[in-house]
Amino acid sequence: MAGGKPVLSPLAEPGFRRLFAAQVTALIGTGLSTVALALLAYDLAGGQAGRVLGTALALKMVAYVLVAPVVGGLAYRLPRRALLVTLDLARAGLIACLPFVTEVWQVFALIFLLNACSAGFTPSFQATIPDLLPEEARYTRALSLSRLAYDLEALLSPGLAAAALLVLSYDALFGFNALAFLASAGLILSARLPAPRPRAAAGGFLASVGFGSRAFLATPRLRALLALYLAVALAGAMVIVNTVVYVREVLGGGETETALALAGAGAGSMLAALLLPRWLDRHPDRPALLVGGALLAAGLLLGALGPGYLLLLPLWFLLGAGASLVQTPAGRLIRRSCHEADRPALFSAQFALSHACWLIAYPLAGWLGGPAGLTTAFLVLGALAAATTALAWRLWPGRDPVQLRHRHAAQDHAHLHVHDAHHRHAHEGWEGPEPHSHPHHHDEVEHAHDFVIDDHHWRWPRAS
Repeated sequence: MAGGKPVLSPLAEPGFRRLFAAQVTALIGTGLSTVALALLAYDLAGGQAGRVLGTALALKMVAYVLVAPVVGGLAYRLPRRALLVTLDLARAGLIACLPFVTEVWQVFALIFLLNACSAGFTPSFQATIPDLLPEEARYTRALSLSRLAYDLEALLSPGLAAAALLVLSYDALFGFNALAFLASAGLILSARLPAPRPRAAAGGFLASVGFGSRAFLATPRLRALLALYLAVALAGAMVIVNTVVYVREVLGGGETETALALAGAGAGSMLAALLLPRWLDRHPDRPALLVGGALLAAGLLLGALGPGYLLLLPLWFLLGAGASLVQTPAGRLIRRSCHEADRPALFSAQFALSHACWLIAYPLAGWLGGPAGLTTAFLVLGALAAATTALAWRLWPGRDPVQLRHRHAAQDHAHLHVHDAHHRHAHEGWEGPEPHSHPHHHDEVEHAHDFVIDDHHWRWPRAS
């Protein structure tokens, strides 16, 4: 219920229904190929397979960090559906090449290119959903469904892969992933998607590429989101990297106990994603995200007490719930913090910056959990998560109004624009239909309106 009225399911929107089906299909295929990649690495490198997989994961994150801002800065110039379908087809072709590799460097090259395509696809996909679902309550439920899809994939894919491997070779899993990407492309092709809005961009290529990150880092609530993403990455890296070590080495458990512990984190994430939309119908985002950060810090610090297996399960559940409280509402914050035309750039910046956090957290969890010991890892990562949550609380003011009063200095510049309250100037007849770009002047002005960072507003106003 939103405002006392029932909220129509986002799946009632045909465009979103097809996009969500495409997301689920691609996720299942990717989960299968993750298992197959581990087996391929072992065939190529034997006892060095862990090093190969670690390098492949690092290359994945590097591709995300480097490529996402480039595609996000240029996405407004490209047909949305054609971009998504092309990237899906490219991913299908690249994953289909993996069964034929004979050298480790070939694996690295294909993984980098594959994830470079994903770095363009995922933010563009995410930026499309708010245009299909303009009502905030429906959009929130779409974010919840997306979070559930990720968690279910993480839980179910290993089991599906194990069942498939009973009758097939691991090469077939790569083939299934290629087919999944082709199916995703077909679903997107069948969907009617709104065209991207033209961006009122000032500057050239580098300005477009850098806009998303600059706008993200200039917005207080998004700076706080980035700090909380680091807390998510620290806790998530501890779960992913060190669960098997803690269960096997410290608790003396086996594969079943390890899988159940990982499932506990997934269950916490799913429960939080299911419950969060109704809570957000009545409350602002800030408390949910800060509580999520506090749960992550508390869970890591409690891990330093050396819990037994029965206590580890609820602890991992707590970490999963905390991560979901931060990640699920993130799209709402981004949508609130930019113009429609700037969404691809901001979602791409979020994608790149959040994965940069994982690029920090993965090696930190591994290095601390090894030589320093797991107790030290829990303490250090927990202290860092607490610090980043406190930083988020400080960066994101409790009073966060949409409209802000601010002053503009006089300026002359040129950019794509339409005539509105901010653009009132004479024309000479050669400028063409709106939106159009030509040199124009702005007088000094002080006014209030819904404030976001854009080419006219590069600094957040100070609180009055």
